[in-house]
Amino acid sequence: MSHSSIAVKLDSPFQDQEPGTSGLRKNVKIFKQTGYTESFVQSILSSVGPSLKGSTIVLGGDGRYFVKEAAQIIVQMCLANGVKKVLVGQNGILSTPAASNLIRKTKSIGGILLTASHNPGGPDKDFGIKFNTSNGGPAPTNVTQEIFDISKTLKEYKIVPGLVCQLDKIGSSKFQVDGATAEVEVIDSVADYLELMKEIFDFGSISSLFKGGKFRVLIDSMHGVTGPYAKRIFETELGAAAGSVINSVPLEDFGGGHPDPNLTYAEELVTALGKGEHDFGAAFDGDGVGMKYLQNLIIYFNSNLMHNLVRIVLQDRNMILGKNAFFVTPSDSLAVLAANLKLIPYFQKHGVNGLARSMPTAAAVDRVGADLKVPVYETPTGWKFFGNLMDAGKVSLCGEESFGTGSDHIREKDGIWAVLAWLSVLAKLQDSVEGVVTKFWLKYGRNYAMRYDYEGVESDGARKMMAELESKITSPSFAGTALATYTVKGGDNFAYKDPTDNSVTSKQGLRIMMSNGSRIIFRLSGTGSQGATIRMYLEEYTTENVTAPASQVFATLSSEAIRLADIARFTGRTAPTVIT
Repeated sequence: MSHSSIAVKLDSPFQDQEPGTSGLRKNVKIFKQTGYTESFVQSILSSVGPSLKGSTIVLGGDGRYFVKEAAQIIVQMCLANGVKKVLVGQNGILSTPAASNLIRKTKSIGGILLTASHNPGGPDKDFGIKFNTSNGGPAPTNVTQEIFDISKTLKEYKIVPGLVCQLDKIGSSKFQVDGATAEVEVIDSVADYLELMKEIFDFGSISSLFKGGKFRVLIDSMHGVTGPYAKRIFETELGAAAGSVINSVPLEDFGGGHPDPNLTYAEELVTALGKGEHDFGAAFDGDGVGMKYLQNLIIYFNSNLMHNLVRIVLQDRNMILGKNAFFVTPSDSLAVLAANLKLIPYFQKHGVNGLARSMPTAAAVDRVGADLKVPVYETPTGWKFFGNLMDAGKVSLCGEESFGTGSDHIREKDGIWAVLAWLSVLAKLQDSVEGVVTKFWLKYGRNYAMRYDYEGVESDGARKMMAELESKITSPSFAGTALATYTVKGGDNFAYKDPTDNSVTSKQGLRIMMSNGSRIIFRLSGTGSQGATIRMYLEEYTTENVTAPASQVFATLSSEAIRLADIARFTGRTAPTVIT
């Protein structure tokens, strides 16, 4: 059947479509406004330029509400704009790591990803659209700026009305659009990603953990996008017992709740691990790590009297817990993996070029880099900065304090990769999570790290707080002053010069550095859809008493940081929403 594209005029350009660090995130109701989704997608497609015609684009999302409807719209728009082939995950589902791999493998011009990451999903919750470029990573700042600039003056978008693709059936469909042949291929979302994981890890070694039933695994995908991936990888390929993967069918609202993996929103998970019945636990950004489903899982544990289980909730971010709820901070997780990369076949083959961490991430990995004699890069928050370093061959492993870890196998954070890496280390070292981490501290010392999140605060107050604090800490007289028992070495607003292209990214977070190496950092988060989130980070390094509780270590520094920023006056908050 032959189809013709049309140009649909917008009543007026939208002025609020500036992509953040991970694309455009808004409430679903905003995206469902007439022409809103179409405007942003057209801005993405127009930003590609003449090379769009005849190209291949990858399309998929995390299964949240509005993904299927948006995927149909985007297919219609891609073909109207001259795209020759669209590769789309079955039912519109494709995890972000899998999409990054597919973009790179097929040499696509880029990918349009339908996700709001850790933001909750549902008809009254959040939706998001993100553009990844041909390297498989998030669009760099110059590209997102161009997309925003186009959206502010866009007068019309192109679409093929009436063209319908059966997204639930794997296979290829060809269409005649404006006299040219175009193809939409609905793919098995898991196959290519599974093939990549088998190239990276020793599946035989990992599967040995599960033999004899001594080390059992329960994987809860929380009805998020990774359910099909977890089912195939952990049960079918690695031999975990049938039923080890639960809640594996993606749901549009992920079961409700807040899907951010941390010690507050995964409270029930922490409680379950604290009983000492489980050897390993991991909570992941599943776009739906909701209290309801975590509570159901705990009931499942109690009623079935399971022991020696691995607890995993899957997506691209990850929180690692050991027996008795032993919590591994993101900075320690990154550093421990860095110190043990030689145990993973991929790095045995390719070596380790360098390491990288986001600026707020504690500097544990810096000590590993010094030991391995490889460079360590400190970047702004945002995976695109890691992508530049990886493309230049400067970095092999990277991570951020917000529970994201990944390597140069793709250009995105990758939760399943991180779990497979941890299981590889445990299998090779024949040790527990706590044992591995404690031995790491004894060798390198411990970079204590803690984060306070003040979520949903009034935006004007948050901005005023940051402005006043910046003025205070950048004053020449600030250096040398005392904060309780600490002496201030200096303060700044972090700026980063990218060694790959010499571009400068400024105003990335307020840093207060102490003479003993301790740090206080304040940032405003750009990933929420409502209000503002103030993130306060604390770090302290020691080689003595490395097993002391973090709350004890930070008792003084935290109170001094809160007083210095005068958080209560600007936000009305007397306590953070989340402490991690």
